Amino acid sequence: MVNPTHPADARRHDSLEPVDNGHLDPVALAARLIAIDSTNPDLVPGGVGEAEIAAWCAQWLSSRGFEVHRLEERAGRPSIVGIKRGTGTGGSLMLNAHLDTVGVAGYEGDPFSGERHSGRLHGRGAFDTKAGVAAVLVAADRATLTPLAGDVLVTLVADEEFGSLGTEEVLRRFTADAAIVVEPSELSLTVCHRGFAWFELTLHGRAAHGSMPGQGVDAIRHAGMVLHGLDELRTGLEQKPAHPLLGHGTVRVAMIAGGTDAATVAPSATLTIERRTLPGETPELVEAELRHLLDHLAATTADFRYDLTRLVARGAFEADPAWPIVRLLDEQAERVLGRLVVQRGEPFWTDAGLVREAGIPCLLFGVDGSGAHAPVEWATERSIHQLAEILEDTIIAFCG
Repeated sequence: MVNPTHPADARRHDSLEPVDNGHLDPVALAARLIAIDSTNPDLVPGGVGEAEIAAWCAQWLSSRGFEVHRLEERAGRPSIVGIKRGTGTGGSLMLNAHLDTVGVAGYEGDPFSGERHSGRLHGRGAFDTKAGVAAVLVAADRATLTPLAGDVLVTLVADEEFGSLGTEEVLRRFTADAAIVVEPSELSLTVCHRGFAWFELTLHGRAAHGSMPGQGVDAIRHAGMVLHGLDELRTGLEQKPAHPLLGHGTVRVAMIAGGTDAATVAPSATLTIERRTLPGETPELVEAELRHLLDHLAATTADFRYDLTRLVARGAFEADPAWPIVRLLDEQAERVLGRLVVQRGEPFWTDAGLVREAGIPCLLFGVDGSGAHAPVEWATERSIHQLAEILEDTIIAFCG
């Protein structure tokens, strides 16, 4: 975390004051953003959150003529929406990127340096995804220097790395005809990703002295039966036809706890189950799948009792290749990059799932680099420039 009382940190902070000097180099802008600590406090206790970087971006947008809205249903966790209104005769486009980062414990070097060398920009968030934020800002400003027919919405959100409260708040207030979610995709079009559902399973046994286990009900033994059942469920998932970009759905136990001491039959056991889902596998469907397994165990095993609670669930995402935003972004990327653009799927979940659930056609696209959540993080300077150009041209093509 930056200590503002340290002289070097004070100089760094002064240099971050947004000024309207016409400087629109997305790499330099990304370096400025990296220097602002925006660690997600829900991931790292004591993390500073998005307040400072949100204020910086809000001023940057305002100084360039954007209509700026600050959303902050949760104190200290603001998101920023900047809008350039069109004439009303064209399509509206939302550009979504997140302001928060994961923590910096174990980072090698200064995570807030924004150091540039060998064609790479380094620092926490360089890849995920402050380079993307910078490219969005520069592209939106360049594209709207001449008024367009449709509105351009820049949505810079809090909390993507944990609970997505920022994108959820934005979508309660704003919509668009299409969206691009800027996440590091190595300049590939991410057109789908898995969803997930987390469940807490509590197995109810009955305590007894360990020397007389027949007088109790061993919840840990029942947990073993659940693990075996989940193995069979996993085998069944892997025998289904694979999604062409996402492969198969998965199921696993993430955490398990049970028992009270070495001399007592376990009166309870708790399992946290994760199910990664494919397009078409709804939270309701996968919960019913688990309940079918558990109900079978209850029907065939004496004293098997359970409670299953769905903790959180996010649906999978899949873009339609016929959507205009997919075709336009593909065309502009191919032109700028000088090659065919790969389309791919991701095993992890992103805020694109929420954007699509809100009825907005969307896909993901972002910089090249490496080190998301890792001890060294970087993005290539060339890809940052390319991303800004591709986004600028796509804005003009869609909204013009």
